[in-house]
Amino acid sequence: MSKLRSASVLLVPALLTACAAAAPATRADAPSAGVVIDVPTIKHPQEETPAWWYRDGAAQAAQRGAPAAKARNVILFVGDGMSLTTVAAARILAGQLKGAPGEENRLSWERFPATALSKTYNTDSQTPDSAGTMSAMATGVKTRAGVLSIGQKGARGDCAEALKAPMLTLWELAAGSGLATGVVTTTRVTHATPGATFSHSADRNWENDMDLPEKAKADGCVDIARQMIESPYGTGPDVLMGGGRANFMTVEQRDPEYDDKVGQRLDGRDLIATWKQRHPGGSYVWNAKQLAAAPKDRPLFALFEPDHMQFEHDRPQDGAGEPSLKDMTLAAIERLKRNPNGYVLLVEGGRIDHAHHMGNAYRALTDTIALSEAVDAANQATSADDTLILVTADHSHTLSFVGYPTRGNPMLGKVRGTSGEDGDPNDYARDSLGKPYTTLNYSNGPGYTGASAQQPEGPHTFPHTVSGTMEIEKGRPDLTKVDTEAPDYMQEALVPTSSETHGGDDVGIWARGPGSAAVRGSVEQNTIYHFLLQSMPKLRASLCAKGDCDTHQVPVTLPKPDDFKSAR
Repeated sequence: MSKLRSASVLLVPALLTACAAAAPATRADAPSAGVVIDVPTIKHPQEETPAWWYRDGAAQAAQRGAPAAKARNVILFVGDGMSLTTVAAARILAGQLKGAPGEENRLSWERFPATALSKTYNTDSQTPDSAGTMSAMATGVKTRAGVLSIGQKGARGDCAEALKAPMLTLWELAAGSGLATGVVTTTRVTHATPGATFSHSADRNWENDMDLPEKAKADGCVDIARQMIESPYGTGPDVLMGGGRANFMTVEQRDPEYDDKVGQRLDGRDLIATWKQRHPGGSYVWNAKQLAAAPKDRPLFALFEPDHMQFEHDRPQDGAGEPSLKDMTLAAIERLKRNPNGYVLLVEGGRIDHAHHMGNAYRALTDTIALSEAVDAANQATSADDTLILVTADHSHTLSFVGYPTRGNPMLGKVRGTSGEDGDPNDYARDSLGKPYTTLNYSNGPGYTGASAQQPEGPHTFPHTVSGTMEIEKGRPDLTKVDTEAPDYMQEALVPTSSETHGGDDVGIWARGPGSAAVRGSVEQNTIYHFLLQSMPKLRASLCAKGDCDTHQVPVTLPKPDDFKSAR
């Protein structure tokens, strides 16, 4: 045996011993053995019930080992409408904005160790909406499009049926179990995604009392804004941030930022004052400067616009000053982490969806990049030892990534290369009519290049509120001299619709922290709730104490909302 080989043989055991001594006993995100839960075989959709959906979601999470985790906190990031195409395009654009080719770049969550796919359909729709999808993630139960955190039996708009079937949400369970809760969004805080956390509604559009039909009022339904503020679970959200001031103010109250605007409530309820009464010492703010000055150890209510907040691209021009999604995320974590029992936090990049609906990829992608910055900030502000961070989307969109653009081709630009698989990377690829085309397009929406009552035929400019659409007469526009990378350029759409639609394809899930190892494979969207729930011993114990768990201490029985309401 050579001296070199002899030395190697002696060295290997020593290295193995040293590595074993240095390695931690258990990683917080290490895979664990799964728990098998029996789920009845049923006929879909006729035999679906909330109880079945709950058990089925619990089984998917438990089989992957989620109950072995010990998370103190969970943060759910939702990129509203953030399709896998949106993620890929935003990744490349973010890299190009840094001067790189872009393809090799990663958004913050793409560095997380765990990934999965989420099936997003609603119980009554192949292509879902944000209300039904977030309800699935909030309650562990799939439901109809257009309703918030209620069972699927009642039709949309049926108040009486909705009152019979409220589904306890993860945020309500947390608030009723002594944990801190937070809801952060760039939309109105009464919009579909944030609204599903602390409200139960037969219609996602019942955001204030003016929106409620008289029959719904007579049947006893309450608007979403009131439910968010008057929640019977704890004191409701400890942190609530986003837009939508008008839904919390009366018509007699003038908006603090815009002299020509007033509140929208006709019932005389000043819900901002109600929140202050429920949270003595808490801060209400409506601009970035006030947010920065607010005490970091007290509850926080922040409404930065009467309607939705600005797109990230437009935010710097806001007169009163709006915080970024990153700023809001850090402000929420700073306050919620002070609760010794832990917290449950939702952060939504809600306007990704709106930009897609408006046919404007620039704003959709830059809002996705803003979400990535918020996730990165949360990742750095928390520990993977005790905080599960899960990033996903509620549904997809029709954005497509096409052609054969050369490496590093501008993400929002025209395709350089060819319409086949080889060509000149220095020249525009051409369609069969000899005209260039962009890498990104929409299957439908207001970017259809026919004339409308608002804009002439040809490439359209954001915003394009469509009416009077006409057939294309001159054929596809020649984009040779059009700046398709301009923020207001609207990508071409194949089918003319006033608003671009959602897509029905799967969306991604990315996770890190305790319980993240369970996030793998293809799962029903309501399983996301169970990933979060099962990773938190505190919340599992709350449900088990009410008899909602099996012999493995896994919650499998649909919880009763009244069990977690605060005594009044």
